Amino acid sequence: MLELLTGTGLATAAGLNAYIPLMVVGLLARYTHLITLPGPWHWLSNGWVLLLLGVLLAIEFVADKIPAVDSVNDIVQTVVRPTAGGMAFAAGSGSQTVTVENPADLFTQKMWIPIVIGVLISLTVHGTKAVARPALNLATVGVAAPVVSTVEDTASVSLSVVAIIIPVLVILGVALLVLLAVTAARKRRQRRARKVLS
Repeated sequence: MLELLTGTGLATAAGLNAYIPLMVVGLLARYTHLITLPGPWHWLSNGWVLLLLGVLLAIEFVADKIPAVDSVNDIVQTVVRPTAGGMAFAAGSGSQTVTVENPADLFTQKMWIPIVIGVLISLTVHGTKAVARPALNLATVGVAAPVVSTVEDTASVSLSVVAIIIPVLVILGVALLVLLAVTAARKRRQRRARKVLS
């Protein structure tokens, strides 16, 4: 059960920012004893991989905070974020962590299952983000882009760390993201209704 929560938290985080959960997993595996990656995913802790993830994260960090560029970035990330989510779910759910000593066979033997689960979770989160962001930019004349992006990055880092250290809290984090998405969708519908009436 905990490995499922670890994978879910990492895949959700990848839907917000593809590189943060992979970077967190890689750094924690390389420099701490909080997570031990299974053999097929050990490459995530390689120095060159971490350097490449750092460069890609820096590009994503800047691009996602500029109105209009963030929407173009979301189009590009439609492939990248679900892929990263699949990798993060598989690597995280198959790892030994401070809370999971013996990951379930489902997550270590049949690698395609956790990858597919992670892709679907990340794709859902990414899709919600990609649809909401242009509406927010339009409603706030672009002012919301850097603020929302910073909140998303913070949520991605928090979910990634919590998924590894205290996976039970992933339930709370995912519930909060769902609540925010539903609230944003409701406000958008209310604005549309007001425009139609006026």
